[in-house]
Amino acid sequence: MSRDAANVVVLAGGFGGARMAHGFELLGEQVELSVIVNTGDDLELHGLMVSPDLDTVMYTLAGLANDATGWGVRDETWSAAEMLARYGAPTWFGLGDRDLATHILRTAAVRSGARPTEVAATLASALGVRAKLLPMADSPIRTKVRTAEGWLDFQDYFVRRAHADAVLELRFDGVEAATITPEMAQAIESADLVVIAPSNPFVSVGPIVAVPGVRDALNATQAPVVAISPIVGGRAVRGPAADMLTSLAHLPGTAAGLAIYYSDANPGLIDVLVLDNSDAAHEEAVVRTGMQALITNTLIGAADARRRLAEELLGLALH
Repeated sequence: MSRDAANVVVLAGGFGGARMAHGFELLGEQVELSVIVNTGDDLELHGLMVSPDLDTVMYTLAGLANDATGWGVRDETWSAAEMLARYGAPTWFGLGDRDLATHILRTAAVRSGARPTEVAATLASALGVRAKLLPMADSPIRTKVRTAEGWLDFQDYFVRRAHADAVLELRFDGVEAATITPEMAQAIESADLVVIAPSNPFVSVGPIVAVPGVRDALNATQAPVVAISPIVGGRAVRGPAADMLTSLAHLPGTAAGLAIYYSDANPGLIDVLVLDNSDAAHEEAVVRTGMQALITNTLIGAADARRRLAEELLGLALH
């Protein structure tokens, strides 16, 4: 690279995406970081626009995240939720008092005509976040999940029903009318490294890549595209990714199954698939798909582990 800082783009959803983005943020001036965040999980609640994945990334990079839960703000209070419950309003989706401030400001700004990308930048800057946080679209896209009970809103499936249902089909309502934002296009075009975080390939990564223009931009980039497996030792680190490999793709819920899925769903897109040390036996299966395999420690619960993995991945960037 001809300049001092590498342009890194992370495609992120939720907990795994936030942790991987944080790893690159910890590299400081070595990296100019852009995080393209899934907004298919967004919902409207109590009249407010809530963006769970975007806020998880923002709070994590701001040093405010509740790492114990994987969502919300640490040291949160719940007075508003308690009052909502007294009024008989649904409280299955937890909105803490400080978290509410984010949703109030976002809702007011968007309803006044601001683009969600602009709003995300304003909120992140106010919290001291250096990275560019880029919603995957400026128009609404909503992930819907079909189970034996029929079609469900994503958060109804994921939070209220604790993602216990087998997922039989997915759709992303509104995606056909969406388009890649100028900020996303510029970030991908100028990237030295694109990292698909260890997020659910179906409901976190899938909606981002489905936005018109995103797949073309990723295919056109000269930067290596690296995906990190969210499957460790035959189980998802968090959430239903392994179960979805079985119910949606009819593949084993393993790192090898993930490699086949990514290869089939996005032929030629991913250059390197990163596997945890515990899945080293699946390296040959990865190579058979045409991707390179990198075997390392992918468990990034601690800040030091996040930084180490980010440094290792940065070494894959073009020189």
